[in-house]
Amino acid sequence: MERLNKFTKIFKKIYYKVFIENFNGKLNYDFPNNFYRWDLIEYLIEKNNYTNYLEIGCDQNQLFSKVLIENKIGVDPVSGGNIRKTSDDFFKENVDKFDIVFIDGLHTYKQVKKDILNSVNFLNKNGIILVHDCMPDSLGKQAVPRYKMQWNGDVWKAIVDLRQKENLDIYTCEMDQGIGIISNRKNSSVLKLNKPIDKIKFKDYFENYKEYMRVISLTEFKKIF
Repeated sequence: MERLNKFTKIFKKIYYKVFIENFNGKLNYDFPNNFYRWDLIEYLIEKNNYTNYLEIGCDQNQLFSKVLIENKIGVDPVSGGNIRKTSDDFFKENVDKFDIVFIDGLHTYKQVKKDILNSVNFLNKNGIILVHDCMPDSLGKQAVPRYKMQWNGDVWKAIVDLRQKENLDIYTCEMDQGIGIISNRKNSSVLKLNKPIDKIKFKDYFENYKEYMRVISLTEFKKIF
């Protein structure tokens, strides 16, 4: 994880607010306080008898160590997991298929979108892709370049962008910083944006996040998946 000193944080904050966006609204989510990403993965593994798991971005194995499954691969260029590569390099060489993929790597729109599309190519039939950090509550938590330690990045923008595709069915579960849920099947609710994705700002997300992200509760998730 990137370390930020005080000067760097101040400089990047000023830069972002002057040249990119300045907006002070803050969202209040209803994240469950007793159900986390590892619980969601355990639920899916048990319900679907999944045996093959891929995790992109492992950090200190906060999640990877908790996943109990027959076969698991964790990819991180710095620490954690069991493969020391960037996700791009991993996917260039990979030949395996996975039942469940959890993406928690570099939290920037372009990289997350690339990780999602690469994961789709190696997803088993009826497999699922989960994406962490999809629901930032403030401008600072999603700002790129980053200027806060608590950081979701603009992962949300990758979800919004891909919800326009006909061949990916995407929801976002309101839990654990927002978990994107992606299935390789016909999109049952194609998102129609009124402006190009590169013009979408956090203010747009703030005003439209439930529609943009197709937000569902944990209870609704368990009825659908």
